[in-house]
Amino acid sequence: MQVILLEKVVNLGNLGDVVKVKDGYARNFLIPQRKARRATQTAVAEFEAKRAELEKAAAEKLAAAQAQGEKLSGMTVQIAQKAGVDGRLFGSVTNADIAAAVTKQGFPVEKAQIRMPQGPLKTVGDHPISVALHTDVVTEITVSVLGEQA
Repeated sequence: MQVILLEKVVNLGNLGDVVKVKDGYARNFLIPQRKARRATQTAVAEFEAKRAELEKAAAEKLAAAQAQGEKLSGMTVQIAQKAGVDGRLFGSVTNADIAAAVTKQGFPVEKAQIRMPQGPLKTVGDHPISVALHTDVVTEITVSVLGEQA
């Protein structure tokens, strides 16, 4: 299926690109999330008419994400969990826990924006975590996991 992208999509294209994707990806993700539209002749004509305002909105989103990223970079978040004597946690610290802690400090982020390539944190200590605020804005924060004796 041919779609025209209404915003930048990672590993697919930029705003305004006409790309060919699988039908299910377009029907189930891109179109319902308003990230793309079927690339019919009328849709392409409408997009070209609205192109300037869509680019302006995308630039504003990027600027807001960069401003928030500058405030977030280098930030340390402390999370207390029950741990054993050897420093291993009973359970783990997930992206939802980190998102809640960062939001509590005044920076609203969603759990999907927290990037944890090694998976949930299972040990006490400081761990570097990436926060993807925008497709082009990724900042590093430090999550300090404190152990509580059970």
